[in-house]
Amino acid sequence: MKVIDLSLPIADGMPVYPGDPVVKVKIAHTYETHTWELRQLSMGSHTGTHVDAPSHMHSGAATLDDLPLERFFGKSRVVRMNDSAWPEGRGLFFVESVGLEALDRLASLQPPFVGGELSDDLERALLSMDIVTYTKLQGLERLPAGTDFMFYGFPLRIACGDGSPVRAVAVVEADSAE
Repeated sequence: MKVIDLSLPIADGMPVYPGDPVVKVKIAHTYETHTWELRQLSMGSHTGTHVDAPSHMHSGAATLDDLPLERFFGKSRVVRMNDSAWPEGRGLFFVESVGLEALDRLASLQPPFVGGELSDDLERALLSMDIVTYTKLQGLERLPAGTDFMFYGFPLRIACGDGSPVRAVAVVEADSAE
């Protein structure tokens, strides 16, 4: 098996969505002053590689703590818009930018989650259907085409959370990774 990290590193001053809080990572304690090291983090809930709960774009919709942990991992596949068919019962990830042109196909499949470079309109529509979205993933092109893999993208346990940074990973069977 091969584990592929799909996450962006969280770093001081990293790029954020226009208007979102600036990311600050600062050393608060050092070995010299406290005999341990500790960093203070300040960032928005949609920083870096992150998951969006339906409440992110819809008032009164499910928050992160309303959703069972099973919604944040599972069998998945990378798909492309021009694929003749997309598999059912899996998380779906796009290596290309996609917008509302994908909505009807996704609505009919009802995947547990969708990830990639999704337009704001598509993300809003998916969240309205209670489909969790992952954004700012890196390295999706390293995943094998046409083959299932296991995806894990657990959010922090933020009370009433609308979204959360995640450590997103794909686990690919050894023969599929080559």
